Amino acid sequence: MNQETDLIAQDILAYLDQHERKEILRFLTCGSVDDGKSTLIGRLLHDSKMIYEDQLQSIRQDTKNPSTADDNIDLAMLVDGLQAEREQGITIDVAYRYFSTTKRKFIIADTPGHEQYTRNMVTGASTCDVAVILIDARYGVMPQTRRHTFIASLLGIKHIIVAVNKMDLVDYAEGRFEEIRDAYFDFATKLAIEDLHFIPMSALQGDNVVDASDNMPWYQGSTLMHLLENIHIGSDRNLTNFRFPVQRVNRPDASFRGYSGTVVSGTIKAGDAVVVLPSGRPSEVTRVVTMDGDLTEAYPPLAVTLTLADEIDISRGDVLVKAEDIPRVQDRLTAHLVWMWDAPLAIGKQYILKHGAKQVYAQVTRIQHRIDINSLESEPASNLELNEIARCELSLSEPVAFDAYTENRETGAFILIDRMSNATLAAGMIAAEGATATRDHWDEPPHGTLQAAASPVSSEELQSRLNQRAVTLLLTGLSKSGKSAIANRVQRKLFDRGYLAAVLDGQNFRLGMSRDLGFSAPDRSENMRRATETARLMNQAGLICLTAFVVPREEVRQRTRDALGENQFLEVYLTAPLDVLKQRDDSGLYAAAERGEIPSFPGVSAEFDVPVNPALSLDTGTLSIDACAEAIIDLMQQKHIIG
Repeated sequence: MNQETDLIAQDILAYLDQHERKEILRFLTCGSVDDGKSTLIGRLLHDSKMIYEDQLQSIRQDTKNPSTADDNIDLAMLVDGLQAEREQGITIDVAYRYFSTTKRKFIIADTPGHEQYTRNMVTGASTCDVAVILIDARYGVMPQTRRHTFIASLLGIKHIIVAVNKMDLVDYAEGRFEEIRDAYFDFATKLAIEDLHFIPMSALQGDNVVDASDNMPWYQGSTLMHLLENIHIGSDRNLTNFRFPVQRVNRPDASFRGYSGTVVSGTIKAGDAVVVLPSGRPSEVTRVVTMDGDLTEAYPPLAVTLTLADEIDISRGDVLVKAEDIPRVQDRLTAHLVWMWDAPLAIGKQYILKHGAKQVYAQVTRIQHRIDINSLESEPASNLELNEIARCELSLSEPVAFDAYTENRETGAFILIDRMSNATLAAGMIAAEGATATRDHWDEPPHGTLQAAASPVSSEELQSRLNQRAVTLLLTGLSKSGKSAIANRVQRKLFDRGYLAAVLDGQNFRLGMSRDLGFSAPDRSENMRRATETARLMNQAGLICLTAFVVPREEVRQRTRDALGENQFLEVYLTAPLDVLKQRDDSGLYAAAERGEIPSFPGVSAEFDVPVNPALSLDTGTLSIDACAEAIIDLMQQKHIIG
């Protein structure tokens, strides 16, 4: 059938081994009605010698104008397999075809062009790496062209190939191709498309599909097949954020307990510290098990079984992540919904939300706006009809662990299911605002008409009883600068002298109060806001609060000062040379950040604002923990916090 035939005949095992190691590219063809999508796929299969002779003979017999010449057969029939599709000359359902070349294996999704079958297009596009958008050279950019481009962009497809088809019907005119290219480009610049290509072609005649066209010498670019074979998709995978949805608890006997699933992003190896979500329980990976033996490291899309050092409660639908890279875990999210059912969306109705292997009940609480995918304009909406797209807010019956869809297509996607019929109603893509705390809650008023309840025992009485002034000390500095160790030593010294202090450790705080937050700048700000409110409550109880947080932004530290009050806040800056911090880093955070595995890591991949006017600065590179603690005690005495 192709150049691999000789290898098949000579050494079938070598061929199978070579074939197994080929990279898989998933792509879809889409566009307006009758742009030639099915014909294009048929041409790809035909010209790459991937059609068996009996298939060709069957198509010759079914073609309306039979001919023994291959050029006259209806190649669209290779894909349009339903009787209704052949009768109407259109594609209704998503059709998948598989073929390979010496470089790659391919999975093609031929999707419908009619607007009423948009949901089928969404289904086909959901797993694809590349979208081939066909445009009829006679008609140019059509509304459905824009619709499918927007959906491809929304679904996170990074590579778009615009195939201007049927160039033979416009005399292969370069000017017409450039006119369509410019019109499409004007629309596409409004979307997040990272890689965009344009090819003039004729699927019917074979121009620039597999072989370069002699009819368009003015085009010096790649053919479609060359692009499909060489387009780079390796970096599209998220190898930074480890996510492992548990599909099954694997317990074949009393001596083995493992957790089976597919690595959807990131990498994992024995010895890595992990956290189970949504429970937040920590553990360590002891083995990465497969049918062929243990692996030193697993990466997407490998299906493996992980064993852990601790016996903890883990079930189907839980997610394992690395301890230093926690995604959002919450029961409310914002997402784009593509409604795929005849009955409209009902606000407040309970649906089943399937997110990976986990299912929870959910309801749409609000439609923020509907999107006109022809103009990309937002418009108000009270409901959502078939094939419409809207940005919505959802409330879930229990928290789920997720990322923004733009960062992780696996953990950022979900579907809504009808509880009675079990029909799939909508596809959802979690928006960035649903996965990062972009809202600033510092100045947000409380809900409703809530009022603080007065305590029968005043803060002044409590402080007098404890013989101390209740303040909050913020120990800030880069990771491994000694914040937690010094805070704990200060607490011990204060207790030994008869004073009461509580420690808010940043890492412990994230294991509980802020376990739903990541490490982006907005999430760090929200984490500190919560810590500030917690410290305020401790101060009201008469306690001294020692907070040990990185807090890399001066603006956030100032917000903490303003929230607590100048007389109730002291800032202590702990610093040390970077090489000293790295030497102390037994958990390997700095090394991982330098490899790009931990984004937004202060001191490496993110800035740390040196405090403008701290009450005390201590060089922990030269001073011992005990010396630093004594210096802080002296400061507290000078400020009349303790006697």
